[in-house]
Amino acid sequence: MMKPGMGSYDRFKELFDTYSKQAGKEQYLIPYFISAHPGTRDEDMVNLALWLKKHRFRLDQVQNFYPSPLANSTTMYYTGKNPLGKIGYKSEEVVVPKGDKQRRLHKALLRYHDPANWPLIRQALEAMGKKHLIGSRRDCLVPAPTLDEMREARRQNRHTRPALTKHTPIVHQRSNGETTAKKPVKRGKVAGR
Repeated sequence: MMKPGMGSYDRFKELFDTYSKQAGKEQYLIPYFISAHPGTRDEDMVNLALWLKKHRFRLDQVQNFYPSPLANSTTMYYTGKNPLGKIGYKSEEVVVPKGDKQRRLHKALLRYHDPANWPLIRQALEAMGKKHLIGSRRDCLVPAPTLDEMREARRQNRHTRPALTKHTPIVHQRSNGETTAKKPVKRGKVAGR
């Protein structure tokens, strides 16, 4: 929102490096990014993660957007409209990442290098049709899942309760914690006959 493109950063970095070298100082730039900012789509975050990887940035501290008073971003967050133009019911709509899952994804994409984030990123890349970014190639964002990760995912997806059929006894739990099993009622027979 009203920020220059990444090319501006590249030009500034060239100047910064040149003048730091002339001054005989070893200085570093540390860019500051906010995840889940209003107006940011999932694809934008994937592109930013690829840019971070290309430039060998590994962010450790990432802040999720938090609406604060008197900010244009807060207006975007609550209205879903672009406040830089006239606001009305026909105003330009702005994507706002509000759900917990989407906000976690945006933060995870900025921390693409953390193995704890890889399953979430893989799932999102597959949903976006960007499976080509999963693998061991240089242009991939995250590695393919290991055999142990696949086993763990399979273990977590197992059903803990068996499917009930007409042959499965129904188990009731009493308030004291004991269980009682009742046999299924056979159709066609009346009790007591």
